[in-house]
Amino acid sequence: MTSLATSSPSRSPKAGPAYYVQSPSRDSHDDGDKSSSTQATPVYNNSPLDSPSHHSSFGRHSRVSSASRFSGNLRFSVLVVAFTLLCLIIWGIARHYKPDIIVKSLTVGNFYAGEGTDRTGVPTKLVTMNSSLQINVHNPSTMFGIHVSSTSIRIMYSEIAIANGQLEKFYQPRSSHHVASAILHGEKIPLYGAGATLALSNSGGAVPLTLDLAVRSRGYVIGKLVRVTHTKRVKCPVVIDSSSSKPVRFTQSACSYT
Repeated sequence: MTSLATSSPSRSPKAGPAYYVQSPSRDSHDDGDKSSSTQATPVYNNSPLDSPSHHSSFGRHSRVSSASRFSGNLRFSVLVVAFTLLCLIIWGIARHYKPDIIVKSLTVGNFYAGEGTDRTGVPTKLVTMNSSLQINVHNPSTMFGIHVSSTSIRIMYSEIAIANGQLEKFYQPRSSHHVASAILHGEKIPLYGAGATLALSNSGGAVPLTLDLAVRSRGYVIGKLVRVTHTKRVKCPVVIDSSSSKPVRFTQSACSYT
């Protein structure tokens, strides 16, 4: 017959499952016929996860990890804000470098006005014109080059565009000058009521016109992160002689630049 004597386990924060170790008593060696008595000693399996020291170290690790993530996010945010401010400062400085646009001359190769009909058969005065325009572009910036283009360049008679063209896009290096040319052409443009005031003879005549154009420039700083754009609008009143092919030269005060 086996008797079990259970000793009280020591107090712990959390009791785990108990295992018993059975050992033979001294009496079993004296008498083989006597029934052996057994003393059982409980052994507790306390998991490391249940120990107070583990909970303490886990909490410290969690706090350190959270602080590290917060510090990393803060550093990244500071870098983003600093870089954005740097880009804004560079953009503000670069904005002051506006390209100088000066209209130099207009050469009329052909100007003809005569009676005719429009596409719908309405009788009116028709104008055909071929001309070339020269524009001086100066990029004063020492920081960046610029890409230059234009909207439609128009030669107006009254409020009717009788010739138009466009600058070919080009790249202007920093601190440099460039003379750009554009071909302006119009063929059999109907004048309708405006043609009543246009009187030409075989010997030519003075024709009041208006040159209207807008020049655009675009520059990049720090790769393409900072972009600087400018648009300059130019209007030049001009009187041409329909029988002369001499270039009409403009002074800077003859045109309005906005």
